[in-house]
Order: sequence, then C-alpha cells, then structure tokens
Amino acid sequence: MAKLIGGLGTSHVPSIGAALDKGLRDTPDWKPFFDGYGPGQEWVKNQRPDVAVVIFNDHGNSFFLDKVPTFAVGCAEEYRPVDEGWGPRAIPPFKGAVDFSWHFIDTLVENRFDPMICQEIEVDHGIQVPMELFWGRPAEWPVRVVPIFVNVIQYPIPLPSRCYEMGRVLRKAIESYPTDERFVVLGTGGLSHQLQGARAGFVNPQADQAFLNDIATDPDRLAAMSREQYVEMFGSEGAELMMWLVMRGAMDRDVVVRHKHYFVPASMTGAGMIVMENRATENRATAASAEAA
Repeated sequence: MAKLIGGLGTSHVPSIGAALDKGLRDTPDWKPFFDGYGPGQEWVKNQRPDVAVVIFNDHGNSFFLDKVPTFAVGCAEEYRPVDEGWGPRAIPPFKGAVDFSWHFIDTLVENRFDPMICQEIEVDHGIQVPMELFWGRPAEWPVRVVPIFVNVIQYPIPLPSRCYEMGRVLRKAIESYPTDERFVVLGTGGLSHQLQGARAGFVNPQADQAFLNDIATDPDRLAAMSREQYVEMFGSEGAELMMWLVMRGAMDRDVVVRHKHYFVPASMTGAGMIVMENRATENRATAASAEAA
C-alpha cells in the first residue's frame, strides 16, 4: 500500500514568488527567510516523495465570490499556473496524480464529505509558492500533485474540526491506495496577517510561534478552536491556518518535528514552516536498523 512519509506546513505569501522571480533571494530582506527553508528542501530531496497532496485556498483566481466551494479536489492531468494579474509565472505546470485523486474523492464521499470535483482548473500562488519553497525551481516537478482547495475567504468557512476530520479521511485514502508510492501532505497558508479593515497590517508573532509548537504537540486544541478565535488571534486572512489541520489530521497523534522556521514580516505576514514525521515511523526505522546491525 501507499505510504505517508511526512507532513509539511508552510506559508504561501505571493511576495515570496515575486522575490524569486525578481532574483531577490539573497538580498538582506529575503535571505533569512529563504535560508530557513534549506533544511526542508534537504528533507524533501532525501525522502523522494512521489505524490504531494497540497491543501491551499484559491485567492479569487479560479474561484470567485459568486461560486465558492467549501472543499474542492482536483483530478486533472495537469494544473497550469493561473495569471494573477501580471501574466502566468515562468514555472512548469504541475502533473496531476489523477488515479489517487479519484480514489480520495470516493473515500471522502464514503466518509460523508461532498467535495466539488475539478477536472480542469488553474492554480495560483497558494500551491505555486509552497512547491517552490520545498522543491526549488526544477525544469519539471519531480512529484505529481493532488490539489485540495479549502474556502477560507467567503463566510461561512468550514470549522477547524472539519478540516482536521478531512485529514483523517485523507490518511485512510493513502493507506488504502494499492501502490507503493510515497506521499507527503502540505498544509499551507498564513501565518498571522490581515490585509483589510481596522486591523490592516496586523501580525501576531507570539500566536504564530505558539501555533508552530501546537500543530505538532497539541493539534486537538487547535482543531477545537472556533473560526472566530482564528480570526481574532491570527487576523482575517490568518484563518488560512485552519488548512494546516487537514495536513495534521493525516498524521499520527505523535510526531517528530524535523525542522521548523519562522520569519516576520514577509509582506505584512508572519511566515513559517514545519516538517514532521510520524513517531511510529521513526521507531520502526530505528528497530529495523538495530535488527540489521
């Protein structure tokens, strides 16, 4: 059966892509941010996943406020970068893991989720930036992707607990998929930020740091929080952090944090990253090494 090898969390701030496009990676303003992702890129390189399931939100590019699905899953052969106003970015299209997408959709329906099914859709910085942060800018992406869109824009948005539950269903789908492929799950968005209203420019570094700790050690608490608490603590756009719960729900209760990074501000946003593995997986690997010795 397929294997889940890790859960990654990361921000998907559009200015990160712009900084890469403009060659600003090693400038004083950006170097500390990008350097913090070096260990995450090494982890991905060493682990060699076959499929990346990426949870993100569209930002008014492929969905607009007149039609916003609560949850949508892509099952296309290919996902091209959408034009966000300055032309499509010069990155390769993402190849879809079509068969697994359909398997996951069926597993969702079996578990009382009713996702929108997207057989043709373009993707914005919500998926582009996380992929670049962990895989760099290859001529062709070395993994196939399964995009999961979550509405964290137009109220009513889903409950944090519902996102967490979706992650558990994703784990069922991976473990029942009859291949030997290696899966990694990316939860994206945030961290704290608010781009409009009376609190425009709001960031909360203390809450961000606590979230990066709790997503590993106390995800049940994060899942039990209300939507209003997310907005209050992390800002209106900081509600994107609920999408990390889909990733975390797919993991075991006990995890090992391999890497963690925080930077503020990245274009009025607290930006963070985490790499986690299931502790049970680590224990099995340790036991196998001991037995071989």
